Amino acid sequence: MSGHGPAIPMTARKSGPLSGTADVPGDKSISHRALILGALCVGETRISGLLEGQDVLDTASAMRAFGADVEQSGGGDWRVNGVGVGGFAEPGNVIDCGNSGTGVRLIMGAMATTPVAATFTGDASLRSRPMGRITDPLALFGCAAYGRQGGRLPMTLIGAADPVPVRYRLPVASAQVKSAVLLAGLNAPGETVVIEPEAARDHTERMLAGFGAALTVEDSAEGRVITLTGQPELRPQTIAVPRDPSSAAFPVCAALIVEGSDVLVPNIGLNPTRAGLYTTLREMGADLTFENERVEGGEPVADLRARFSPAMTGIEVPPERAPSMIDEYPVLSVVAAFAEGRTVMRGIREMRVKECDRIDAMARGLEACGVRIEEDEDTLIVHGRGAGGVPGGATCEARLDHRIAMSFLVCGMASQQPVTVDDCGPIATSFPIFEGLMSGLGADLVRGE
Repeated sequence: MSGHGPAIPMTARKSGPLSGTADVPGDKSISHRALILGALCVGETRISGLLEGQDVLDTASAMRAFGADVEQSGGGDWRVNGVGVGGFAEPGNVIDCGNSGTGVRLIMGAMATTPVAATFTGDASLRSRPMGRITDPLALFGCAAYGRQGGRLPMTLIGAADPVPVRYRLPVASAQVKSAVLLAGLNAPGETVVIEPEAARDHTERMLAGFGAALTVEDSAEGRVITLTGQPELRPQTIAVPRDPSSAAFPVCAALIVEGSDVLVPNIGLNPTRAGLYTTLREMGADLTFENERVEGGEPVADLRARFSPAMTGIEVPPERAPSMIDEYPVLSVVAAFAEGRTVMRGIREMRVKECDRIDAMARGLEACGVRIEEDEDTLIVHGRGAGGVPGGATCEARLDHRIAMSFLVCGMASQQPVTVDDCGPIATSFPIFEGLMSGLGADLVRGE
Protein backbone atom coordinates (compact mmCIF):
# COMPACT_ATOMS: atom_id res chain seq x y z
CA MET A 1 0.00 0.00 0.00
CA SER A 2 1.16 3.51 -0.71
CA GLY A 3 -0.35 5.12 2.32
CA HIS A 4 -2.48 7.11 -0.18
CA GLY A 5 -4.72 4.24 -1.28
CA PRO A 6 -4.15 1.01 -3.20
CA ALA A 7 -0.75 0.51 -4.81
CA ILE A 8 -0.46 1.86 -8.35
CA PRO A 9 2.12 -0.15 -10.33
CA MET A 10 3.47 1.53 -13.45
CA THR A 11 5.83 0.42 -16.21
CA ALA A 12 8.09 2.64 -18.31
CA ARG A 13 9.10 1.30 -21.71
CA LYS A 14 11.88 2.53 -23.99
CA SER A 15 10.62 5.79 -25.45
CA GLY A 16 11.06 7.51 -28.75
CA PRO A 17 12.44 11.06 -28.61
CA LEU A 18 10.94 13.23 -25.87
CA SER A 19 10.02 16.67 -27.15
CA GLY A 20 7.99 19.70 -26.22
CA THR A 21 7.52 21.98 -23.23
CA ALA A 22 7.32 20.57 -19.72
CA ASP A 23 5.33 22.85 -17.43
CA VAL A 24 6.30 21.33 -14.10
CA PRO A 25 4.44 22.27 -10.89
CA GLY A 26 5.29 25.06 -8.48
CA ASP A 27 8.21 24.75 -6.09
CA LYS A 28 7.28 22.54 -3.14
CA SER A 29 9.68 24.16 -0.68
CA ILE A 30 8.46 27.67 -1.44
CA SER A 31 4.80 26.56 -1.45
CA HIS A 32 5.04 25.15 2.11
CA ARG A 33 6.74 28.31 3.37
CA ALA A 34 4.32 30.68 1.64
CA LEU A 35 1.35 29.05 3.38
CA ILE A 36 3.01 28.99 6.80
CA LEU A 37 4.30 32.56 6.70
CA GLY A 38 1.00 33.74 5.25
CA ALA A 39 -0.68 32.19 8.29
CA LEU A 40 1.71 34.10 10.58
CA CYS A 41 0.74 37.51 9.14
CA VAL A 42 -2.24 39.66 9.98
CA GLY A 43 -4.03 40.31 6.71
CA GLU A 44 -4.29 38.59 3.34
CA THR A 45 -1.38 36.96 1.52
CA ARG A 46 -2.02 36.06 -2.12
CA ILE A 47 -0.14 33.15 -3.68
CA SER A 48 -0.04 32.19 -7.35
CA GLY A 49 1.50 29.04 -8.82
CA LEU A 50 1.20 27.07 -5.56
CA LEU A 51 2.03 23.40 -5.91
CA GLU A 52 -1.25 21.55 -5.41
CA GLY A 53 0.34 18.20 -4.57
CA GLN A 54 -0.80 16.32 -1.50
CA ASP A 55 2.16 17.41 0.65
CA VAL A 56 1.30 21.09 0.24
CA LEU A 57 -2.44 20.50 0.55
CA ASP A 58 -1.75 18.85 3.91
CA THR A 59 0.16 21.96 5.03
CA ALA A 60 -2.78 24.14 3.93
CA SER A 61 -5.11 21.98 6.03
CA ALA A 62 -2.76 22.31 9.00
CA MET A 63 -2.78 26.11 8.75
CA ARG A 64 -6.59 26.04 8.79
CA ALA A 65 -6.46 23.84 11.89
CA PHE A 66 -4.28 26.46 13.61
CA GLY A 67 -6.85 29.17 12.86
CA ALA A 68 -5.80 30.73 9.55
CA ASP A 69 -8.33 31.24 6.76
CA VAL A 70 -6.84 29.43 3.76
CA GLU A 71 -8.82 29.60 0.54
CA GLN A 72 -8.15 28.04 -2.88
CA SER A 73 -9.19 30.29 -5.77
CA GLY A 74 -8.35 27.87 -8.60
CA GLY A 75 -5.47 27.50 -11.03
CA GLY A 76 -2.84 27.52 -8.32
CA ASP A 77 -4.12 30.80 -6.84
CA TRP A 78 -4.62 30.84 -3.05
CA ARG A 79 -5.43 33.37 -0.35
CA VAL A 80 -4.27 33.13 3.26
CA ASN A 81 -5.70 35.39 5.97
CA GLY A 82 -3.33 34.89 8.85
CA VAL A 83 -3.53 35.10 12.63
CA GLY A 84 -0.22 36.86 13.29
CA VAL A 85 2.99 35.75 15.00
CA GLY A 86 2.03 33.95 18.21
CA GLY A 87 -1.62 33.81 17.15
CA PHE A 88 -2.02 30.10 16.41
CA ALA A 89 -5.11 28.55 18.00
CA GLU A 90 -5.04 25.05 19.44
CA PRO A 91 -6.15 22.52 16.78
CA GLY A 92 -9.27 20.56 17.53
CA ASN A 93 -7.95 17.39 15.93
CA VAL A 94 -4.75 15.55 15.00
CA ILE A 95 -2.63 17.25 12.31
CA ASP A 96 -2.04 14.73 9.51
CA CYS A 97 0.96 15.75 7.39
CA GLY A 98 0.71 12.75 5.05
CA ASN A 99 4.10 12.04 3.47
CA SER A 100 5.70 15.43 4.05
CA GLY A 101 8.79 15.65 6.23
CA THR A 102 9.19 19.29 5.25
CA GLY A 103 5.60 20.11 6.16
CA VAL A 104 5.58 18.50 9.59
CA ARG A 105 8.98 19.84 10.62
CA LEU A 106 8.28 23.43 9.55
CA ILE A 107 4.84 23.41 11.17
CA MET A 108 6.32 22.07 14.41
CA GLY A 109 8.75 24.98 14.38
CA ALA A 110 6.03 27.53 13.66
CA MET A 111 3.92 26.39 16.65
CA ALA A 112 6.75 25.61 19.10
CA THR A 113 6.78 29.03 20.78
CA THR A 114 3.01 29.45 21.07
CA PRO A 115 1.35 27.99 24.21
CA VAL A 116 -0.87 25.46 22.46
CA ALA A 117 -0.73 21.68 22.13
CA ALA A 118 -0.89 19.82 18.82
CA THR A 119 -0.57 16.17 17.86
CA PHE A 120 1.06 15.29 14.55
CA THR A 121 0.92 12.12 12.47
CA GLY A 122 1.48 11.05 8.86
CA ASP A 123 1.56 8.08 6.53
CA ALA A 124 3.64 4.96 7.18
CA SER A 125 6.74 6.52 5.65
CA LEU A 126 6.52 9.72 7.70
CA ARG A 127 5.77 7.81 10.89
CA SER A 128 9.04 5.91 10.41
CA ARG A 129 11.18 9.06 10.18
CA PRO A 130 12.97 10.44 13.27
CA MET A 131 11.86 13.83 14.56
CA GLY A 132 14.54 14.28 17.22
CA ARG A 133 16.60 16.49 14.93
CA ILE A 134 13.70 18.97 15.13
CA THR A 135 12.39 18.47 18.66
CA ASP A 136 15.85 18.72 20.27
CA PRO A 137 16.48 22.33 19.19
CA LEU A 138 12.80 23.23 19.74
CA ALA A 139 13.20 22.07 23.36
CA LEU A 140 15.75 24.85 23.83
CA PHE A 141 12.92 27.37 23.32
CA GLY A 142 10.87 25.60 26.02
CA CYS A 143 8.76 23.37 23.74
CA ALA A 144 8.00 19.84 25.00
CA ALA A 145 7.54 16.83 22.67
CA TYR A 146 6.07 13.41 23.45
CA GLY A 147 6.24 10.78 20.72
CA ARG A 148 6.85 7.13 19.99
CA GLN A 149 10.10 5.37 20.71
CA GLY A 150 12.97 6.85 18.68
CA GLY A 151 11.25 10.23 18.48
CA ARG A 152 8.74 9.13 15.85
CA LEU A 153 5.19 10.15 15.00
CA PRO A 154 2.49 10.25 16.23
CA MET A 155 3.88 13.02 18.44
CA THR A 156 2.36 15.72 20.62
CA LEU A 157 4.07 19.09 20.97
CA ILE A 158 3.27 21.53 23.77
CA GLY A 159 4.43 24.98 22.77
CA ALA A 160 6.48 27.14 25.12
CA ALA A 161 4.43 29.47 27.31
CA ASP A 162 7.47 31.69 27.98
CA PRO A 163 9.82 31.05 25.05
CA VAL A 164 13.43 32.11 25.16
CA PRO A 165 15.63 32.90 22.15
CA VAL A 166 18.30 30.35 21.28
CA ARG A 167 21.66 30.15 19.61
CA TYR A 168 21.87 26.87 17.69
CA ARG A 169 24.61 25.36 15.58
CA LEU A 170 23.30 22.85 13.06
CA PRO A 171 25.00 19.46 13.43
CA VAL A 172 24.33 18.73 9.72
CA ALA A 173 23.31 20.88 6.78
CA SER A 174 19.51 20.73 6.89
CA ALA A 175 17.10 23.34 5.57
CA GLN A 176 14.28 21.69 7.52
CA VAL A 177 16.03 22.01 10.89
CA LYS A 178 17.26 25.54 10.14
CA SER A 179 13.78 26.61 9.08
CA ALA A 180 12.08 25.05 12.11
CA VAL A 181 14.41 26.94 14.46
CA LEU A 182 13.93 30.24 12.62
CA LEU A 183 10.14 29.85 12.57
CA ALA A 184 10.18 29.08 16.30
CA GLY A 185 12.34 32.16 16.84
CA LEU A 186 9.64 34.38 15.38
CA ASN A 187 7.65 34.31 18.64
CA ALA A 188 10.64 34.34 21.01
CA PRO A 189 11.86 37.67 22.41
CA GLY A 190 15.32 38.86 21.50
CA GLU A 191 17.58 37.35 18.85
CA THR A 192 17.54 33.74 17.71
CA VAL A 193 20.77 32.72 15.98
CA VAL A 194 21.29 29.73 13.67
CA ILE A 195 24.81 28.76 12.58
CA GLU A 196 25.10 26.42 9.61
CA PRO A 197 28.50 24.93 8.74
CA GLU A 198 27.40 24.42 5.12
CA ALA A 199 24.75 26.46 3.32
CA ALA A 200 21.46 24.59 2.85
CA ARG A 201 18.56 25.93 0.78
CA ASP A 202 17.77 29.46 1.92
CA HIS A 203 14.12 29.95 0.92
CA THR A 204 13.10 30.53 4.55
CA GLU A 205 15.59 33.37 5.05
CA ARG A 206 14.61 35.00 1.75
CA MET A 207 10.91 34.72 2.48
CA LEU A 208 11.17 35.88 6.10
CA ALA A 209 12.93 39.03 4.89
CA GLY A 210 10.26 39.51 2.23
CA PHE A 211 7.52 39.30 4.88
CA GLY A 212 9.26 42.00 6.91
CA ALA A 213 11.21 40.07 9.55
CA ALA A 214 14.44 41.64 10.82
CA LEU A 215 17.01 39.09 9.71
CA THR A 216 20.71 39.24 8.89
CA VAL A 217 23.01 36.66 7.28
CA GLU A 218 26.78 36.81 7.72
CA ASP A 219 29.67 34.51 6.84
CA SER A 220 32.05 33.83 9.71
CA ALA A 221 34.75 31.40 10.76
CA GLU A 222 31.98 29.30 12.36
CA GLY A 223 29.98 29.15 9.14
CA ARG A 224 26.92 30.98 7.91
CA VAL A 225 25.34 32.92 10.80
CA ILE A 226 21.63 33.80 10.56
CA THR A 227 20.25 36.20 13.18
CA LEU A 228 16.50 36.75 13.54
CA THR A 229 14.89 39.36 15.80
CA GLY A 230 11.80 37.86 17.37
CA GLN A 231 8.20 39.03 17.66
CA PRO A 232 7.97 41.02 14.42
CA GLU A 233 4.72 42.02 12.79
CA LEU A 234 4.94 40.20 9.48
CA ARG A 235 3.41 41.97 6.46
CA PRO A 236 1.14 40.09 4.02
CA GLN A 237 2.68 39.50 0.60
CA THR A 238 1.83 38.65 -2.98
CA ILE A 239 3.91 35.61 -3.91
CA ALA A 240 4.47 34.06 -7.34
CA VAL A 241 5.85 30.58 -6.75
CA PRO A 242 8.51 29.59 -9.32
CA ARG A 243 8.44 26.10 -10.78
CA ASP A 244 10.16 23.40 -8.77
CA PRO A 245 13.76 22.57 -9.78
CA SER A 246 13.48 19.21 -8.03
CA SER A 247 10.45 18.29 -10.14
CA ALA A 248 12.11 19.70 -13.27
CA ALA A 249 14.94 17.23 -12.69
CA PHE A 250 12.81 14.35 -14.00
CA PRO A 251 11.90 15.63 -17.50
CA VAL A 252 15.40 17.17 -17.78
CA CYS A 253 17.20 13.95 -16.90
CA ALA A 254 14.88 11.88 -19.06
CA ALA A 255 15.66 14.12 -22.05
CA LEU A 256 19.40 13.68 -21.48
CA ILE A 257 19.24 9.86 -21.69
CA VAL A 258 16.44 9.23 -24.23
CA GLU A 259 17.82 9.27 -27.77
CA GLY A 260 16.83 12.26 -29.90
CA SER A 261 15.16 14.22 -27.12
CA ASP A 262 14.82 18.03 -26.89
CA VAL A 263 12.75 19.34 -23.97
CA LEU A 264 12.18 22.89 -22.69
CA VAL A 265 11.29 23.34 -19.00
CA PRO A 266 10.26 26.99 -18.45
CA ASN A 267 10.28 29.22 -15.38
CA ILE A 268 12.45 27.05 -13.14
CA GLY A 269 13.71 28.43 -9.84
CA LEU A 270 17.52 28.37 -9.84
CA ASN A 271 18.30 29.46 -6.32
CA PRO A 272 22.01 28.60 -5.91
CA THR A 273 21.20 26.55 -2.80
CA ARG A 274 19.00 24.31 -5.02
CA ALA A 275 20.79 24.17 -8.38
CA GLY A 276 23.58 21.69 -7.66
CA LEU A 277 22.13 19.03 -9.95
CA TYR A 278 22.31 21.23 -13.02
CA THR A 279 25.92 22.19 -12.29
CA THR A 280 26.74 18.50 -11.93
CA LEU A 281 25.00 17.50 -15.15
CA ARG A 282 26.92 20.12 -17.11
CA GLU A 283 30.19 18.85 -15.62
CA MET A 284 29.22 15.37 -16.89
CA GLY A 285 28.84 16.78 -20.41
CA ALA A 286 25.07 17.22 -20.53
CA ASP A 287 23.63 19.41 -23.29
CA LEU A 288 21.78 21.64 -20.84
CA THR A 289 21.32 25.37 -21.36
CA PHE A 290 19.72 28.18 -19.32
CA GLU A 291 17.64 30.60 -21.38
CA ASN A 292 15.89 33.85 -20.45
CA GLU A 293 17.63 34.15 -17.07
CA ARG A 294 15.90 36.62 -14.73
CA VAL A 295 14.91 37.35 -11.12
CA GLU A 296 11.31 36.96 -9.95
CA GLY A 297 10.16 37.49 -6.37
CA GLY A 298 13.76 37.58 -5.16
CA GLU A 299 14.55 34.16 -6.67
CA PRO A 300 16.68 33.55 -9.80
CA VAL A 301 14.62 31.93 -12.57
CA ALA A 302 15.39 30.61 -16.07
CA ASP A 303 14.07 28.36 -18.82
CA LEU A 304 16.00 25.06 -19.07
CA ARG A 305 16.57 23.30 -22.38
CA ALA A 306 17.79 19.70 -22.20
CA ARG A 307 18.86 17.64 -25.22
CA PHE A 308 19.93 14.02 -25.58
CA SER A 309 23.54 13.75 -24.43
CA PRO A 310 25.11 10.43 -25.48
CA ALA A 311 28.68 11.42 -24.52
CA MET A 312 28.22 12.06 -20.80
CA THR A 313 30.99 10.81 -18.52
CA GLY A 314 31.06 9.99 -14.83
CA ILE A 315 32.56 12.47 -12.37
CA GLU A 316 33.25 12.84 -8.66
CA VAL A 317 30.50 15.07 -7.28
CA PRO A 318 32.02 17.38 -4.64
CA PRO A 319 30.60 16.40 -1.23
CA GLU A 320 30.12 20.06 -0.31
CA ARG A 321 27.56 20.27 -3.13
CA ALA A 322 25.26 17.77 -1.43
CA PRO A 323 23.05 20.28 0.43
CA SER A 324 22.17 22.00 -2.86
CA MET A 325 20.98 18.78 -4.53
CA ILE A 326 20.19 16.25 -1.80
CA ASP A 327 16.77 15.42 -3.31
CA GLU A 328 18.22 14.98 -6.81
CA TYR A 329 20.76 12.22 -6.15
CA PRO A 330 18.24 9.45 -6.97
CA VAL A 331 17.63 10.71 -10.51
CA LEU A 332 21.32 11.68 -10.89
CA SER A 333 22.21 8.06 -10.18
CA VAL A 334 19.98 7.07 -13.10
CA VAL A 335 21.74 9.51 -15.42
CA ALA A 336 25.07 8.17 -14.13
CA ALA A 337 24.02 4.66 -15.18
CA PHE A 338 23.77 5.93 -18.80
CA ALA A 339 27.12 7.77 -18.67
CA GLU A 340 30.58 6.32 -19.33
CA GLY A 341 32.73 5.52 -16.31
CA ARG A 342 32.20 5.97 -12.58
CA THR A 343 30.09 8.63 -10.94
CA VAL A 344 31.02 9.02 -7.27
CA MET A 345 28.56 10.69 -4.90
CA ARG A 346 29.98 11.30 -1.40
CA GLY A 347 28.70 13.22 1.59
CA ILE A 348 25.14 12.00 1.03
CA ARG A 349 24.38 10.38 4.40
CA GLU A 350 21.27 12.57 4.63
CA MET A 351 19.72 10.42 1.87
CA ARG A 352 19.34 7.58 4.35
CA VAL A 353 16.80 9.50 6.47
CA LYS A 354 14.53 10.82 3.72
CA GLU A 355 11.14 9.24 2.87
CA CYS A 356 13.12 6.01 2.77
CA ASP A 357 16.80 5.03 2.74
CA ARG A 358 17.34 6.45 -0.73
CA ILE A 359 20.91 5.18 -1.08
CA ASP A 360 19.78 1.60 -0.49
CA ALA A 361 16.65 1.97 -2.62
CA MET A 362 18.56 3.28 -5.65
CA ALA A 363 21.42 0.80 -5.21
CA ARG A 364 19.11 -2.22 -5.10
CA GLY A 365 16.94 -1.02 -7.98
CA LEU A 366 19.84 -0.13 -10.27
CA GLU A 367 21.53 -3.45 -9.53
CA ALA A 368 18.29 -5.19 -10.53
CA CYS A 369 18.44 -3.23 -13.80
CA GLY A 370 21.96 -4.53 -14.49
CA VAL A 371 24.08 -1.62 -13.19
CA ARG A 372 27.11 -2.19 -10.97
CA ILE A 373 26.88 -0.24 -7.70
CA GLU A 374 29.16 0.39 -4.72
CA GLU A 375 27.98 2.03 -1.52
CA ASP A 376 28.80 2.78 2.08
CA GLU A 377 27.02 4.77 4.76
CA ASP A 378 27.83 8.10 3.11
CA THR A 379 28.57 7.20 -0.53
CA LEU A 380 26.99 5.86 -3.71
CA ILE A 381 29.14 4.92 -6.70
CA VAL A 382 27.49 4.12 -10.05
CA HIS A 383 29.48 2.35 -12.76
CA GLY A 384 27.94 3.72 -15.94
CA ARG A 385 27.10 1.54 -18.93
CA GLY A 386 26.98 4.33 -21.51
CA ALA A 387 24.12 5.63 -23.65
CA GLY A 388 21.51 2.92 -24.18
CA GLY A 389 23.57 0.43 -22.17
CA VAL A 390 21.31 -0.24 -19.17
CA PRO A 391 19.54 -3.63 -19.52
CA GLY A 392 16.50 -2.79 -17.36
CA GLY A 393 13.87 -5.51 -17.17
CA ALA A 394 13.36 -5.22 -13.40
CA THR A 395 10.59 -4.43 -10.98
CA CYS A 396 11.85 -1.76 -8.56
CA GLU A 397 10.47 -0.85 -5.13
CA ALA A 398 9.36 2.75 -4.60
CA ARG A 399 9.35 2.29 -0.81
CA LEU A 400 6.61 4.92 -0.41
CA ASP A 401 9.01 7.51 -1.88
CA HIS A 402 7.88 9.77 -4.73
CA ARG A 403 11.43 10.53 -5.95
CA ILE A 404 12.45 6.87 -6.03
CA ALA A 405 9.34 6.02 -8.05
CA MET A 406 9.92 8.79 -10.61
CA SER A 407 13.65 8.01 -10.88
CA PHE A 408 13.07 4.39 -11.86
CA LEU A 409 10.38 5.39 -14.35
CA VAL A 410 12.94 7.72 -15.97
CA CYS A 411 15.36 4.78 -16.05
CA GLY A 412 12.81 2.65 -17.89
CA MET A 413 12.34 5.31 -20.57
CA ALA A 414 15.90 4.67 -21.83
CA SER A 415 16.59 1.06 -20.74
CA GLN A 416 16.73 -1.83 -23.18
CA GLN A 417 13.86 -3.59 -21.39
CA PRO A 418 10.91 -2.06 -19.52
CA VAL A 419 11.24 -1.08 -15.87
CA THR A 420 8.26 -1.49 -13.53
CA VAL A 421 7.78 0.44 -10.29
CA ASP A 422 5.71 -1.40 -7.71
CA ASP A 423 3.76 1.64 -6.47
CA CYS A 424 3.62 5.08 -8.06
CA GLY A 425 0.90 6.39 -5.75
CA PRO A 426 3.36 8.53 -3.72
CA ILE A 427 4.23 10.59 -6.83
CA ALA A 428 1.06 12.60 -6.16
CA THR A 429 2.64 14.09 -3.03
CA SER A 430 4.96 16.35 -5.05
CA PHE A 431 4.27 15.95 -8.79
CA PRO A 432 0.61 15.01 -9.35
CA ILE A 433 0.80 15.71 -13.10
CA PHE A 434 3.98 13.63 -13.66
CA GLU A 435 2.32 10.82 -15.63
CA GLY A 436 0.38 13.12 -17.95
CA LEU A 437 3.28 15.52 -18.44
CA MET A 438 5.81 12.81 -19.31
CA SER A 439 3.34 11.02 -21.57
CA GLY A 440 2.70 14.32 -23.34
CA LEU A 441 6.41 14.60 -24.08
CA GLY A 442 6.39 11.13 -25.60
CA ALA A 443 7.17 8.79 -22.71
CA ASP A 444 5.65 5.28 -22.88
CA LEU A 445 4.12 4.81 -19.41
CA VAL A 446 1.60 2.06 -18.70
CA ARG A 447 -0.31 1.53 -15.48
CA GLY A 448 -0.50 -1.98 -14.12
CA GLU A 449 2.14 -4.69 -13.96
